Amino acid sequence: MKNLFDTTAYNEITQRLQQLTPHAQRQWGKMEVAQMLAHCKVAFYVPLADKPLKPGPLFFRLFGSLVKAGLYNDKPWKKGLPTAPNFVIKDQRNFEEEKKQLTALIDKFYSLGVEKVGNYPHPIFGKFTKAQWGQAMYKHLDHHLRQFNA
Repeated sequence: MKNLFDTTAYNEITQRLQQLTPHAQRQWGKMEVAQMLAHCKVAFYVPLADKPLKPGPLFFRLFGSLVKAGLYNDKPWKKGLPTAPNFVIKDQRNFEEEKKQLTALIDKFYSLGVEKVGNYPHPIFGKFTKAQWGQAMYKHLDHHLRQFNA
């Protein structure tokens, strides 16, 4: 499984992200491209948190325990998976600003490295190893970049 802490995977993701344009069309789902970038940005707040986050709704935590291993294995995510309410982006977003901010968060995650991220449990999926954080973040970005053909 690719890991966002690995230089090759990091370079691949950042190059694919730079390929996106404001006119990229989704292949599935409801989000527009700028909303997808904002959604991915919110996901980075979890491993980069400087304090524990409030646990998510019980339903999502129960579901999360059943699918957790799928976050960091080689099997691609299915289209249309449920999203926790606080990760859903419904309002319109500025593409360039969201792209810039997401790029900065990816850079921060990579630069901090495996020892300085993911210090607290995920509010839905619980504890991850440091390697699992890198794999899960890579896989989440890969899923959404594929959603927009990048």
